[in-house]
Amino acid sequence: MKIQFRPKLLDTLPGYGRSGLAGDISAGITVGVLALPLAMAFAIASGMSPTAGIWTAIVAGLLISLLGGSKVQIGGPTGAFIPIIYAIVVDHGVQNLLIATMMSGVLLFAMGALRLGSMIRFIPLSVVIGFTNGIAVVIFISQIKDFLGLQVDSLPGEFFAKMAALWTALPSIDPATVAVATVSLAILVGWNRQALRTAWMRRLPGPLAVLIVMTAVNALFALPVDTIGSRFGGIPQEIPSFGLPELSLGTLGKLITPALTIALLGAIESLLSARVADSQIDDRHDPNQELMAQGIANVAAPLFGGFAATGAIARTATNIRSGGRTPIAGVIHAGVLLAIVLALAPLASHIPLATLSAIVVVVAINMGEWHAFAPGELTRYSLQYRTILLGTFFITVLFDLTLAVEIGMVLASLFFIYRMSDLTRIERVALEDYYGAGAVERKDGTPRILAYKMFGSLFFGAANKLENLLLMQDGHPDVVILDMDKVISIDTTGLDILQTLHRNLGKRGAYLVLCGLNAQPGSLVFRSGFLDQLGDGNVTDNLTAALIRAQQLSGKEPELAYA
Repeated sequence: MKIQFRPKLLDTLPGYGRSGLAGDISAGITVGVLALPLAMAFAIASGMSPTAGIWTAIVAGLLISLLGGSKVQIGGPTGAFIPIIYAIVVDHGVQNLLIATMMSGVLLFAMGALRLGSMIRFIPLSVVIGFTNGIAVVIFISQIKDFLGLQVDSLPGEFFAKMAALWTALPSIDPATVAVATVSLAILVGWNRQALRTAWMRRLPGPLAVLIVMTAVNALFALPVDTIGSRFGGIPQEIPSFGLPELSLGTLGKLITPALTIALLGAIESLLSARVADSQIDDRHDPNQELMAQGIANVAAPLFGGFAATGAIARTATNIRSGGRTPIAGVIHAGVLLAIVLALAPLASHIPLATLSAIVVVVAINMGEWHAFAPGELTRYSLQYRTILLGTFFITVLFDLTLAVEIGMVLASLFFIYRMSDLTRIERVALEDYYGAGAVERKDGTPRILAYKMFGSLFFGAANKLENLLLMQDGHPDVVILDMDKVISIDTTGLDILQTLHRNLGKRGAYLVLCGLNAQPGSLVFRSGFLDQLGDGNVTDNLTAALIRAQQLSGKEPELAYA
């Protein structure tokens, strides 16, 4: 199979002019300064250094824009990855996280190369909302330690152990840290609200505004709180050295599941972000190209000390609102981040960790679709929808995202099978409407000909619909007609049921006649050789022709009232 690799950038360059460049420069600068506090906050919340978050945003953001399948997608570390990355760091260490990230990149590229991008759209909305809200809760819980200044060496990755550790450390709450976090939260919320009504405030993203204010306050008054400088030693004012993470073949097997988790979430989040962006710019992204770009970015970022990246919905939306319309804006965003690191890195030492924690708390609150949990909203939907939504949510919070998606998909599949089987039905056709009872019954009143009309899909989930026919509960006729004009599809299990019915009838010298086969059922009947087993003339175009054939097979001349 030939790999189709064509970045969206190539489609936007022809006709690219000064007006487009002006919009992309403006958007790139805006998103670049927004990405700085988010990249540091997400990295610290994930158990990584702020430097790792910044270089993830620079390297992955550059490659996703250059090679991606969306015109406006902005890539980098995101809040959704926080619980996953944190758990991997706790269980396997930073070096193995980098290896798992590179493995996930290979998986993402393979998914795109194999044209599996559209498969992500098969994930039901109830599963997406359930795990998105679940991730938001997990992120919020992960910020309790830094928001309150609790004295905890390291939080466990498992939910119940984490909550126990937080409860035990609660007496160590630091009033100064709480004050800084609360003020930061108030400034951020207030700025975001006022920016909706004030034009100049919209040009300065809320996370960057609160970062500047609180960093300046801390630099002037030396607040007694943890900072990037006190915990991480600041941010190096240089490009990190290029190198492969330490690889141990013995650990590769243990990293398959984490790599699958990163790849799955990366694919879902990036393609959801691209779909949202499409609706805002009236365009259509290439999901397979986007996955390949995400794969390359996740292979490259760890080479510079970065970690998992994907399409960022908030930054992509900011890019669009700021005038970005081509991948050039994403390239500029990466360049702005690089310039900030090389020019202003020493100032980062004064950034309070409580301020970054407040930024992540707001991200967690905003990323959840909490209206979906309102009692009035839930009651609008079916029991199946509510079960999938709430089940995915609670499993995400209490156990694991991958397990939540797996169980959510299994539940969705089972409910879909049940619904489809419920729509499949079979009804007996009253043949007296076509000719007299003597033509279809024997002298003792037993049926000579039976006809049934089927509706829906004859598949493994609806196999029990033909049980009455297999057991011959309606009698033992000479001919059974199945009108399949309303059957849209059959699978191999459905075909096997028809073959079993044909064999059972054949043992008694009776016949099976099919009529009204649509394209897919007809194709399967022909390809399987079942048409030859039925015999010439035993597959007809409609019920009228089938009734004529049935009378011939039963040894009577056709007596249709309107034949």
